[in-house]
Amino acid sequence: MKALFVNSKAMVPSGSFASHSAAQVARRHRQVACATHVGTLNFEVWRLNPSLFAVSEMLPIVTVLIAARPGQVEVKAVTASRQFDYPREKLEIIVARGKQPSVQRNAGVRAARGELIYFLDDDSVPPPGNVRHAAKTFADPKVMMIGGPNLCPPDAPLLEQIFALVHGSWLAFFSSRARYASVGARRETGEKELILCNLVARKAALLELGGFNEALYPNEENALMDELIKRGGKLIYDPELFIYRRPRRTLKAFAKMLLNYGRGRAEQVRLHPTLGSVPNFLPPLFCVYLMALIPLLWRFDLYLLLLFPLILYGVALLLQAAALAVRGGVFRSICAIPLIALTHVLYGAGFWRGLFTSLKSSGDRPKPEVVLETIKL
Repeated sequence: MKALFVNSKAMVPSGSFASHSAAQVARRHRQVACATHVGTLNFEVWRLNPSLFAVSEMLPIVTVLIAARPGQVEVKAVTASRQFDYPREKLEIIVARGKQPSVQRNAGVRAARGELIYFLDDDSVPPPGNVRHAAKTFADPKVMMIGGPNLCPPDAPLLEQIFALVHGSWLAFFSSRARYASVGARRETGEKELILCNLVARKAALLELGGFNEALYPNEENALMDELIKRGGKLIYDPELFIYRRPRRTLKAFAKMLLNYGRGRAEQVRLHPTLGSVPNFLPPLFCVYLMALIPLLWRFDLYLLLLFPLILYGVALLLQAAALAVRGGVFRSICAIPLIALTHVLYGAGFWRGLFTSLKSSGDRPKPEVVLETIKL
């Protein structure tokens, strides 16, 4: 597997040719051509005085891969991707249309000509500098993925802004809140903080692992990230590598999302158990506690004892609302309190469902049709 982590393009420091002889310039160019032919990142070759030479930056080819529905006319991610500040000859945009995102993305990865794959959802709106910003990170051959948060647009409706507050709250999503808010500094991370609607990955690493597990949706990317870490790869979280993406539009859609997140996590745990998933058992256990309260409430002698954990939970909700008020305002934060509680209940219920769903391997499932469209730049 060592070969998995040494397929980066060579990069050289910048400087000036102006004060050096033609022989020096030619010699440096021959070194560049040799290193590029080898195709591996050799820091010893390039650890030279940057004032001696310069070449144009060596940027990898990047494929922007967008999963969309059949017949979908408006794909916001395509419009935004056409604005990337990146050489046109080194940028490719593929829209993979279908009804099973993990299958669509696998088909797109196999067809892509890029060394790096930038995964976006159909409604992801990245800033123009994202591709160039992310590509520099892969100068480290051990970096397999880099991602950042998807942020609620500032002009989103009030309900969506409240949903965004819930997404970004520690009490609701724990460390995964970094997927929905710019948290901390750039750092090495795990699967909890990265999300597939804004993720850049090495194509070679994806193919080496067989792509995404098509039996999982959602959470197909989380299992793959865990496997990359096991094999020595690095995952990077960068709060500056953000996109704008609107949360769910309605309370019904928000609730459905939470149920699916819980189900997907449970199915991932069944197929790829790790210690990192232990905190995800808290919401389903909280549901068990709430259910246990119902038949025991008639025991007045145990009433306060039984409700004590619930009282502590209420205090935690109030403290979280106070913390959210700093960036979301008092009104939005108060509105977020019941939604945070709803998050725990619905995620827990979805988790219990996912523990008992029928799992089929990708080979047992009928392959849905996938249509790949290459977008002209």
